Formats: sequence, structure tokens, C-alpha cells
Amino acid sequence: MLTKTDLFELLSVKNIDFQMHDHEPLFTVEDSENLRGEIKGAHTKNLFLKNKKNNFFLFSCDENAKVDLKLFSKSIDAKNLSFANASYLEKFLGIKPGSVSPFALLNDNENVVEFFLDEKLYNSETINFHPLVNTTTISIKTSEFISFLLENNKKINIFSLSNYSIVKVL
Repeated sequence: MLTKTDLFELLSVKNIDFQMHDHEPLFTVEDSENLRGEIKGAHTKNLFLKNKKNNFFLFSCDENAKVDLKLFSKSIDAKNLSFANASYLEKFLGIKPGSVSPFALLNDNENVVEFFLDEKLYNSETINFHPLVNTTTISIKTSEFISFLLENNKKINIFSLSNYSIVKVL
């Protein structure tokens, strides 16, 4: 499983510019708002979800977004979504609760987890995620983040919360 150090090395090898911000452990959006300090760019919340058929989904959205899980579930044709438990998080993404991040998709060698990125984040200049641990945040240009995931064979569904639909697939 990829570690924070491994991720930093991968980004560096690709000459991807990022800023690293160490902080106290952040478990919630409220923790992040109160403890992260001044970090520029779009801030995120990351929902690791599953349905009754054991299909898994990661939805990264703006930290203040209101997500109607029933409507999201219906719009991606994944009935009965709920939050996946920690054992699935560790099994498929190799991380602990509180550290959910699309960078963990690099640990999903079988591409079991389907990834959705909020259109608002997609349109932001800079985006912030945990690098597999919740004691650090990295800021990265959104375009470089997207290119990095695509280069690592990860499909990205751009999802609009304004009309609950997939607007683009990368």
C-alpha cells in the first residue's frame, strides 16, 4: 500500500508542484475549518460509500456542499448508498477513517471504487486533499491533480450537485 512518502515521491517524479501543510489530525470538516490555518484553494470532504450490492464509490466535493445521498444514489444508479465501514476503507483504499482522499485510489489496484469529483472542485484552480493521512494537507493545481489520476488509470466522473448528474467522464 502506498504511503504519504510514496505519494510525495510519485508527485515529485512527475514534476507536479504541490504545497504540504502539516497540522493536527483532522477528522471532520469542522476540525479542518478550525485547525488547518490559512491554506489557499478549494477544501474538500470525501465520502466513501457503498450500496447493498457491495459496489463502492468515492465522492469528493466542496467541504460545505450539502449532499442528498438518496438523490446522489439515484442519479448514479447505485441504489441504497450508505457510508462504507472502516474495514472496507482499509481493504480497498489502504487508509484509516479521517484520511479519505482520492489519492488513496492509487491503492485500489483493481479499480473497485468508482470516483466522482464535484464539478465545483473540477472548476477550481487549486484543490486540497489529505495525502493518505489526516495530519497533512496538500495543495495542488486541480488540472495537475486530474492529470495525475488519469495517468494512473483512474476514471473520474465529474458530478454536478446543482442538477445531480454526471456532466463529464474523464
